[in-house]
Order: sequence, then C-alpha cells, then structure tokens
Amino acid sequence: MTVSNVYPTAPLRALDAAHHLHPFSDMKSLNAEGSRVIVRAKGCWLEDSDGNRILDGMAGLWCVNVGHGRPEIAEAVAAQMGELSYYNTFFKTTHPPVIKLAGMLADLAPPAFNHVFFTGSGSESNDTVMRMVRTYWQTLEKPEKTVIIARKNAYHGSTMAGASLGGMAPMHKQGGLPIPGIHHIAQPYWFDEGGDLSPAEFGLKAAQELEAAIDEIGEDKVAAFIAEPVQGAGGVIIPPETYWPEIARICKEREILLVADEVICGFGRLGKWFGSEHFGIEPDLMPIAKGLSSGYLPIGGVMVADRIADVLVNATGDFNHGFTYSGHPVACAAAIANLTILRDEKIVERVADDIGPYLQKKWAALAGHPLVGEARMIGLMGALELVPSSPARRRFAGDAGRAGTICRDFSFRNGLVMRAVRDSMIISPPLVITHAEADELVRLTEKTLDDTHAELTRQGMMG
Repeated sequence: MTVSNVYPTAPLRALDAAHHLHPFSDMKSLNAEGSRVIVRAKGCWLEDSDGNRILDGMAGLWCVNVGHGRPEIAEAVAAQMGELSYYNTFFKTTHPPVIKLAGMLADLAPPAFNHVFFTGSGSESNDTVMRMVRTYWQTLEKPEKTVIIARKNAYHGSTMAGASLGGMAPMHKQGGLPIPGIHHIAQPYWFDEGGDLSPAEFGLKAAQELEAAIDEIGEDKVAAFIAEPVQGAGGVIIPPETYWPEIARICKEREILLVADEVICGFGRLGKWFGSEHFGIEPDLMPIAKGLSSGYLPIGGVMVADRIADVLVNATGDFNHGFTYSGHPVACAAAIANLTILRDEKIVERVADDIGPYLQKKWAALAGHPLVGEARMIGLMGALELVPSSPARRRFAGDAGRAGTICRDFSFRNGLVMRAVRDSMIISPPLVITHAEADELVRLTEKTLDDTHAELTRQGMMG
C-alpha cells in the first residue's frame, strides 16, 4: 500500500550522500544505491518517503519494545524539557528523574540489584563494565585480576572497549582492535559449530572452554566473563540448555565475575524483565540500554549487584568514570514513561504467555521451507538458517552472506525489515506486535523465502 509522496526522496538522498557517514556501511555502494528515507512510524509500522509501509521486524535496532509513536513518552519528554532540560549528576548533584528511574530499575531487577550507573548507550555501558570490573578487583587489593573473557562473534558495542569485548572479526580488523586484556572463547552456536555433538553435549563443551581459558590465563589474572544471554547481532544464537548452568558454576567456583549483557535481552525481549532471569543465572553486573527507553531517547546503564556495589560505595576515593549525559533528565523521563507502559500494560508477561508462543509456533513452521535449515525463536527474537539443501547443516559454497544479502533485499522490497547475519535471517519485532501483524510478518517472510529460493536456484546456488 502506498500513499501520496509528501517528501522529496531524490533531494534527501543526495543531501544524505553528500554529508552523512552511516554506521556499519560501505559508503561508496550505499551512495550509489541511495538510502531508504524513513519519515514516520506508528506501532509496528514504518513509512518511507515514497509512502511505502514497512513492517518493522527488527524493532528499530532491537530496541522499540513498546512500539513507535507512543504519545505517553512524547508527553513525558516534553514536560521534562519544560521543567529541567539538562543538568549533570557530577559534583554532588542529582535530580528527580534520575532518582525515580534508579528506584524503578531496582524494583524491576532481580533482588540482588539495587544500584545502577547511568550511561548514554549500550557501548558506553560495556565500557563502564570494563572500568568497574577492574576497579572492583583493584579495591579488593587484587589489581592483577584484569583480563576479561568474552566470546567469539559476540557484540558488546562499537567503542574501543565495547568492540574489543565483542568478538566480531570484521570489527577487529579496523582501528587496532582488540585492546589488550581481553580473551575470546567459542560461542554456543550448535547449528554452525556443534558438529556431531547433540545440543546438550555441545552446550557443555562450549561452556567448559571458559574453564580451560581460566586455567590457561591464570585464575589470579581473570576478572570477569561477559556474554549476552542470547547473542543478538551474532545471529540470535540461543545457547543449549546445558550452557548457562555450567557457565554460572565455573564463575562461582573460580572467583570470576559474571557479566550478563542485557542490552538486547533486557526489558521483556525473552518474556522476562531480564534475560538472565529466563536462564536462571545470577550475574554480578548487567549492562542495559535499548529497551530501557524503547529507543525514544539514548540512555543506558549498568545494573550493579549489591556485593559489587558495596565494595565500590565503601571504597576510599572517587570512581573516576562518567559521562556528560549520565542520567540525562529528559532521557530518564522517556525511560520512566517507557517502563511504566511495559509494567502497566503487562507487555513482558504477554511476551511470555501470549504473543511469544503464538509467533514462535508460526516461525517454527518455516523450518519446512526448502531454503531453511533451522527456524529458532526465543521470546520475540528469532532466526532462520538459510541452507542450499534443507535440512542439512551445510552452508552455501562461495562467499558467506551472499544468500543472506539477497534474502534481505527481497524482504525490504516485500515490505518487511529482516536483518541478514551472514546467511541467517533474524527478527526482533516490537513486543506490542498483534496476532494479525505476526501473521503478516510470517506471510511476508514466506514470500521472501520463496523469492530468494527462486533467485538462488536461478544462480545455481541451491542443491
């Protein structure tokens, strides 16, 4: 469906190409093709400058949990702008929005979490984690415990520390990354790396790489292990059931802090307020962002367990870290309004009991498509593994990601935002998606798979 175009697409694209450097983009090819210009959004739907309606299957970038265009958040932001548009939280100063938000987060988080350090993004949150972990051990007079263990193909942001903690090879090829003091182990990606092991066997094997790394580096030098409950940007990699209990055991027995990166999984994505709760783990630190404000304004933070906070609070001297916009009052107002919607409309519970199971069942049925080797979903984040011969766990010959890029482009043309990660297609729709919209998402996905299958067959890539 299209409506009359009220935005001049061509001049906007030209101006964008002339001045705007996009993140994670090949600017030469992007400028030649022209950017998609999104002009408005409501609920789960986007509209571009040509009047095309597009189903937002990625909730922006994993973040628009309550959907686009909620007037309650806009009104809260406007009211706060008129009262206190900005002040910092340095120099023995605070303000009502940051106080209220910190209290709300303490109420919503697991019982051990009663403190939060505010940042402006998930990347800043993970930079803060690195500083906080090392400061914690230094305060306990164990300054040699500095190494942080993370996972290959993980994503923890794109700042120097965040990208280093992440294990994405293309990011590590630029800018002198990773920085020292970070060690990467295998990810729990059974479909690609499980071989002949069962998922349960592979989950244990992947987790036990942590213990082997601790022995190799030395327990006296390892400060923490960081991982997302479910790897998002890595391809919605859902760990086998055996994985997280073994990770938790190793961290507890070996005096290693456990950091659960909740930037994507937090605030209802898995049907719990935090992904850690879904897997029954008790982390020491939880970086947060994205769903904290549903992306309406930039804000992030680190939830700090009491045993860590007690050391930092009672330490002598400053924690010399922070940001100009830590606890920005307007961003806090947006987050408060967003969390209120999630809580009062019981959106998190709906993901667990209603829309999550509904979409999961329909998504799983896509495994019967001849292009799909696996269809997996947890909460409201899912992936399809594209293969040349279903259901074999065999990849396409040639460049990894070619099939995924073709599929992604068909998806956009068909009016659905899906993201391609190598040759996996991933979704993470707004948590407020209706049953009818979920049906439409699956219908558009199936059409996209059909279109892609036909094109890959034409190119001789199938079979």
